[in-house]
Amino acid sequence: MAARLSHVASRIMASNGVVSRSTISSLRLRSGMGLPVGKHIVPDKPLSMNDELTWDNGTAFPEPCIDRIADTVGKYEALAWLCGGLSFFAALGAMAVLNDKASKIPYTPKVYPYDNLRVELGGEP
Repeated sequence: MAARLSHVASRIMASNGVVSRSTISSLRLRSGMGLPVGKHIVPDKPLSMNDELTWDNGTAFPEPCIDRIADTVGKYEALAWLCGGLSFFAALGAMAVLNDKASKIPYTPKVYPYDNLRVELGGEP
């Protein structure tokens, strides 16, 4: 039985098998889409000084690798944003510590019957 199964498997995976033929044809044609990032261009002259700062994936408009926000945000404005964000989270943590109900009541309040024994403990009937 094992010999018969291995013979069937070898026929399927052989060069004239269905799996092999479909794999070869799909890899050869790539469904008509080509390579994922365009053609690989081998440079024939020296590259410019900042060539690594441009992402050129073969499209019509290559884009810079570094965002252009660095020119618009100054050093002290970035420091102000950082300090503001950190102080917000520090204030949020302080509010959570101050409003921690579990530390104010470390036990579970006991619930009694008859409206929590209101009349028995001297409340109005």
